[in-house]
Amino acid sequence: QVQLVESGGGLVQAGGSLRVSCAASGGTFSRYPMGWFRQAPGKEREFVAGISTNTVSVYYSDSVKGRFTISRDNAKNTVYLQMNSLKPEDTAVYYCNVVNWGTTASRFDSWGQGTQVTVSS
Repeated sequence: QVQLVESGGGLVQAGGSLRVSCAASGGTFSRYPMGWFRQAPGKEREFVAGISTNTVSVYYSDSVKGRFTISRDNAKNTVYLQMNSLKPEDTAVYYCNVVNWGTTASRFDSWGQGTQVTVSS
C-alpha cells in the first residue's frame, strides 16, 4: 500500500493562494488515481478534487471548482493542489489519498497526518 505525506499548508489571508503537496512512496504511484480531501473542525472529511493516472481527467467538488487546481508529477511521485481565491471556509486539514475514480470516496482507510490550511478573514 502506498504511503502518503502531505506538506505545504499554512496561514493565508482570504483571497490569497497556497499550494499543498503530497509525496507518495511504497507503491507504483502512476497506477493510482489520486484525490485531495479535507476535514474542517467539527465536520466530516470531504472530497475536494481528483485526478486520473495520466493527468488528463480531473474533477472537483462544487465548493472549490474554478478556484482550486489538482495536478500530479508521476516522475516525482507527487500530487499537488493549487488553491487560489481562498476563503475562510476553506480552513481545514488537507489530506491526499488514492481515489475510487469518478467517485468522492477514498480507496484506502489509512490516512497521512495531513497539512493544516488556515484562511483568515
